[in-house]
Amino acid sequence: MRNTKAVLSAAVLFAVLASLAAFAQEQSSKIVPNSVWVGADGKFESDPDTALVQFGISAQQEKLQEATQQATQAAEQVRQLLRSNGIDPSAAQISRFATNPVYDYKNAKRKLVGYRVDANISVKVKDFAKIGPISEGLSNMEVTDTSITYQLDNIDAAKTKAVQDAMRRAHDLAEAVAQSSGRGLGEISYVSVDTFEPQPVRPMMMKAQMAPGAVGAPAPTAEFSAEKITVTAHVNTLYGLK
Repeated sequence: MRNTKAVLSAAVLFAVLASLAAFAQEQSSKIVPNSVWVGADGKFESDPDTALVQFGISAQQEKLQEATQQATQAAEQVRQLLRSNGIDPSAAQISRFATNPVYDYKNAKRKLVGYRVDANISVKVKDFAKIGPISEGLSNMEVTDTSITYQLDNIDAAKTKAVQDAMRRAHDLAEAVAQSSGRGLGEISYVSVDTFEPQPVRPMMMKAQMAPGAVGAPAPTAEFSAEKITVTAHVNTLYGLK
């Protein structure tokens, strides 16, 4: 038994040493004489150019036809709201439409009590001045889960500027290393680039009725500016040293 444990311990030690040797060899193979390897981060901040308004239509009635009719009326209200704000209803998109039976499970035998119709709708708005009237109009309708997400549709241009910022920082760092070592900075021979898009923040807007005496009150989004969108990039560069 002791011999078996000794053999196993020796095997484990050999595997660890082999892994360390392979790692050291891999790292040494990356070393290029008379060069400097520099990594740097860059970023670019931009105002959003698009607001994505998302909400749901939900209706429940005893009969499916009645639930469908109620959902149809709610959809027509949404279309009228979009038209009144200069937006073609065809610009809105439905990502989900479903009809489901609703059961009462209080008793051992379930009982059909009605039908539910649900639809998820989204629309992109370029004119941010329309966000307030749209959000206020939706708050007075039979809609659910309303949210507004600010986005940057022209994300590729922002990525390019973030990469340019990262490259400038990498060059400055490489120049500082060359000068501090009494060398001159040569040409760049290798670059790897990674860009990162921000995850959209979706602040939920709870459905709220206008309080008495609050007629003409500003919408929840009124007078607030949209949060800037930050795109980041990371570069790894290899410069020669003169």
